[in-house]
Amino acid sequence: MKHLRRIGLAAWIVAWGFDFLFWEKTPGVSFAIYTAICLAGGFFLTWSEDKRPARASLLLLIPIGFFAVMSFWRIEPLSQALDYLLTLGTLALFVMSYTGGQWLRYGWRDYLLQGAALFFSAIARPLMVLSTPRSTTETQPAAEPAADAPSTPKPAARRKIGQRVIPVVRGVILALPVLIFFGVLLASADPIFSSRLNNVFTLFQIENLPEYLFRLIYITILAFILAGVYLHALTASSDANLLASDQPWPPPFLGLTEAGIVLGSVNLLFGFFVLIQFQYFFGGQANIAAEGYTYADYARRGFGELAAVALFSLLLFLSLSSITRRSGARQQRLFSGLGALLTLLVLIILASAFQRLLLYEQAYGFTRLRTYPHIFMIWLGLLLLGLLGMELSNRLRYFPLAALIAALGFGATLNIINVDALIVRQNAQAAQAGAELDVAYLNGLSADAIPAMVEIFNHAQLAPALHDDFGGVLACQKAMDAAERRDPSWQAFHLARWNAAQWLQAADLNAYPVRQGEYGQWSVQVNGEERSCAASRLDY
Repeated sequence: MKHLRRIGLAAWIVAWGFDFLFWEKTPGVSFAIYTAICLAGGFFLTWSEDKRPARASLLLLIPIGFFAVMSFWRIEPLSQALDYLLTLGTLALFVMSYTGGQWLRYGWRDYLLQGAALFFSAIARPLMVLSTPRSTTETQPAAEPAADAPSTPKPAARRKIGQRVIPVVRGVILALPVLIFFGVLLASADPIFSSRLNNVFTLFQIENLPEYLFRLIYITILAFILAGVYLHALTASSDANLLASDQPWPPPFLGLTEAGIVLGSVNLLFGFFVLIQFQYFFGGQANIAAEGYTYADYARRGFGELAAVALFSLLLFLSLSSITRRSGARQQRLFSGLGALLTLLVLIILASAFQRLLLYEQAYGFTRLRTYPHIFMIWLGLLLLGLLGMELSNRLRYFPLAALIAALGFGATLNIINVDALIVRQNAQAAQAGAELDVAYLNGLSADAIPAMVEIFNHAQLAPALHDDFGGVLACQKAMDAAERRDPSWQAFHLARWNAAQWLQAADLNAYPVRQGEYGQWSVQVNGEERSCAASRLDY
């Protein structure tokens, strides 16, 4: 490394940026800004050290940027949590493969070992670098003076430094009384300026000293960790020790007979279940009623269990594939055939779970905990199709990449479809057709749902009763939003809240007065009927 001081300085600046953006502030746009600051620090050090990131690693900037931006675009809980996690996860992957760019070929062991190496670098690499004597390759060698040139003594260099520092000190000493004099005059002339000046002086009060010490300590720790991460990206991310994807671990030890019995018996069980599904569930309501069940009761049972069956079947096949010995093309074809049959049966089971959940939503309405598994099952089905193709083409080593794409796709889908807005539109459509609208549940949705609610409220063909239902919900949201005490700092700015406030201001809600009770509860008047603004806690 040629510029270790720059690494330390960059780490300190980025760590201080964390304190500036997040200390006693609600996360908002600050997360996306801090992500950009971390990347900017890394690219600056890359340029400083004359290194280049791998082109394949630069592809990771797409999901990093997308999820960082969506973190202040969507405020629905799971979407926002995934935005944070996927941004940090792709950032870690970016660091691990920064100069090597082999993340597309990572296997499960590579993820584990590279992640462990990054963790070790974050806690130990700065100490290792500082304790290692700097070699001649780490610094630019100075040009040797000519034989007849006089050597410059070290005291002269010290005097040169002193000549630079002493005038600065004298200037500060001379400036202090001048600043105090003019500051007193300006404070007397303007009370607002005086107030701001007092706020500046309060920063240096002795009672704030413990807070400053704590912040200094955690900034120092964070700078140390960031320095380790930057050092790892620049010196240990070449992927030189990438494990061979074609060498499974542990070595295969299970015979094909044993694995075939396991897969064959599971296929028989799943085949019997699929036959029942085609006979009863896919066959229609009449067949189910003949067994003494209602269609709704049959649909609402088991979609969670069926999704779990699909997930664990995927894990079973991956485990057997890694530990089963296969000698020759015939044994490989036999194992692949059993795996392909298992995958197809699991896809049918997954389709049954998807259909059950869809019927359940049509009967009882959409909620978050019904929408999440719906989207998850779509991506799980795509992953199973990918697994089928990889097994038949003998490219199962790419499954970790497929799983990563599925995880990113699931998070991106939640953000793109806007879960809370989808719930509002689907439930409003069902209510327009005659179903009951769960107003209390709408009260508990996030700001992501407000634009969709206002659009439905302003719809000319909306039934009067539904118009009043949505008007009451929006009036509650507007009143509680105005009364809520939020962080006024720009770091806490969130696009979803700002957009919701604009839509609420544009909606005509004067016909729905809202009041706050003696004990803090909110209620709204809808056609002379007083309704609670409380949100429903039921979400299943």
